[in-house]
Amino acid sequence: MTRANSALFRPAFRRTLGYALLGGALVGLSACGGGDRPRTELSAAQLNTIGVNAYLWRAALDTVSFAPLLQTDSAGGVIVTDWYTNPSNPTERVKLTVTILDQDLRADALRVAASRQVNETGNWVEAPVQAATVQKLEDIILTKARDLRRQALAS
Repeated sequence: MTRANSALFRPAFRRTLGYALLGGALVGLSACGGGDRPRTELSAAQLNTIGVNAYLWRAALDTVSFAPLLQTDSAGGVIVTDWYTNPSNPTERVKLTVTILDQDLRADALRVAASRQVNETGNWVEAPVQAATVQKLEDIILTKARDLRRQALAS
């Protein structure tokens, strides 16, 4: 993601964009007739210009932002980081792939895969990743996504 695109994730801009999208959708729905009012709690999660749940997408980007991004595809819901080496442990590096599978904010709509390598005598060698590490990343993303949704519904 470029610096120019990072403006899309600033809270004030997101809120303004969200109101504009939601407002436009409500105006469009009111012209349809009928007495049913749109459910805003569903509309906020599903009205977006990306192909996946916006809360999960933003939470995933925020969670993996410590590593350089190699690929982001908001239509397909895929985020791939480049190799990241923690400065306090330079003989180990990790690479993450986050996949968002659905428009709904659900635990089964998120998949995190991690690769780990260790440096052995100058060569990077594949090493196992603890299952708890992947589970913890998924939990962090889901918690952030739920918090984003709560904030959006409260404002």
